[in-house]
Amino acid sequence: MSVCVTEGIKVSVKTQYLTEESEPENHKWFFAYQITIENEGHKAAQLLTRHWIIKDGHSQVEEVQGEGVVGQTPVIEPGQSFTYTSWCPLRTEYGIMRGSYGMVRPNGETFAATIAPFALLPYYMLN
Repeated sequence: MSVCVTEGIKVSVKTQYLTEESEPENHKWFFAYQITIENEGHKAAQLLTRHWIIKDGHSQVEEVQGEGVVGQTPVIEPGQSFTYTSWCPLRTEYGIMRGSYGMVRPNGETFAATIAPFALLPYYMLN
């Protein structure tokens, strides 16, 4: 699990290897990740953008940027949270993801909420 707090916005990540979707013989491994964004601060914040850096087991890096997450740009009030699940394909058996969310406060102040690095590993690679 990965956890990071930026300006009162706590981002927690849990991952899962998707055995049924993966095709190792075709160099395709799929992982799901569940993200919970909690507002532990005193001011609301809206998630506007996402920026991912995905590194596979061969150190190949892919960057993904876009608006919102799963088609939404949630406003997270103090004491509230937003959880969503998405997935990531890799060409190798394992990898690492990290990134940030572009956030804005009601007063227009912007900041990047950090998504700490987290591993994408099949269950059989875990100790």
